[in-house]
Amino acid sequence: MNDIICAISTPPGMGAIAVIRLSGEGCTAVVDKLFVSPSGKKLVTARANTTHFGQIVFNNEVIDEVLTTVFRAPHSFTGEESVEISCHGSVYIQQKIVEALIAQGIRLAQAGEFTRRAFGNGKFDLSQAEAVADLIASASQASHRVAMNQMRGGFAEKLTELRDRLVQFVSLVELELDFSEEDVEFANRQKLYELTEEIEHEIDKLANSFQLGNVIKNGIPVAIIGETNAGKSTLLNLLLNEEKAIVSDIHGTTRDVIEDTVNINGISFRFIDTAGIRHTTDTIETMGIERTFQKIEQAGIVLWMIDLATPVEKIESLAESIVPKLADKHVLLVFNKSDLVSDAERAEKQNILSELKAERIVISAKKRQNTDVLQQLLLKAADIPQIGENDVVVTNLRHYEALVKALDAVRRVKEGLEIGVSSDFISQDIRECMFYL
Repeated sequence: MNDIICAISTPPGMGAIAVIRLSGEGCTAVVDKLFVSPSGKKLVTARANTTHFGQIVFNNEVIDEVLTTVFRAPHSFTGEESVEISCHGSVYIQQKIVEALIAQGIRLAQAGEFTRRAFGNGKFDLSQAEAVADLIASASQASHRVAMNQMRGGFAEKLTELRDRLVQFVSLVELELDFSEEDVEFANRQKLYELTEEIEHEIDKLANSFQLGNVIKNGIPVAIIGETNAGKSTLLNLLLNEEKAIVSDIHGTTRDVIEDTVNINGISFRFIDTAGIRHTTDTIETMGIERTFQKIEQAGIVLWMIDLATPVEKIESLAESIVPKLADKHVLLVFNKSDLVSDAERAEKQNILSELKAERIVISAKKRQNTDVLQQLLLKAADIPQIGENDVVVTNLRHYEALVKALDAVRRVKEGLEIGVSSDFISQDIRECMFYL
């Protein structure tokens, strides 16, 4: 924690600019050994939160013209003295500046070390520190809003409030233990029971939000299934707006799972193109079909693509292996290639599989017909509630596990109050709940 650390803070590769961050007491003086200002002014004399133009010079060679920003403790991301060097985005320039800094005795930061120092210096708590990674990875409006709320301390405030309410009661319960021979009761058991019921409800609500949070964070998994040559890969390419999957008239072209994520109106969907389902003796294609059924189980939404030119008997035969896998899934029946069949054929095919509860839509993926309506159906199927700025949604698996354990503990408190167990057991369960919170 006492070393001066540095790291390239922008994504790997070449861009217009790159930012190299340093943190640790004395880092400004170290940068002064390399930084040459046109005015000759040193960074150590500069005011906090100011940016300065100059050159980075190492071994009498000008590496780049840069902008250098100076931060003083505790008013920086890490809470320490910090410097950020904005240079041109050449990979060579980035490496040369880092090499020059290391030559001055600075070491490379470990993964997440800037955030760890910010946590260690009390800039934010652990849940806020973890939210930094979620904010960086946010790919949709909903995930961004949840991460921002957590980073601002919304989640921490909720937990602190719950914990503080338990502290008062556990103090009174433990005070009773000091007067156990007098058989006195300081904590009102009825009020404690009412409090545990309220806290149980709040923790349960937070824990249940993890399912929504996981969807917001990682995207809604959407499996695109159907027989071979139904247009699954064409639809995937259309939704992603790029040639991700190979499209061919040859049956069985897609033999493995292809996944990618796309943002539709602020919601992330993780589309999964699967191998076409059919009877085959090809070993590799059979393995691909097995993976298709695995992806159906993992998906939240299933797009079942049906070629409108396919005979009804063949579709119904295929349904025997697919329909049992669709229990508890939100299914969209997508009738593709509408441009190749008559109105009568379209009407006939749309009424098949009547036993399957599913939204139905007719499209032409190749001609891009009705695909905008399909996107609206996807948003409807996602059913993501509007996330307010102050809504607390759990997105982190570690948080979820701790909440589940806190919930178990508070339920034991309730049970203990109901059957009249001794104060020391109630105290232990309250403390366990507080620990996990």
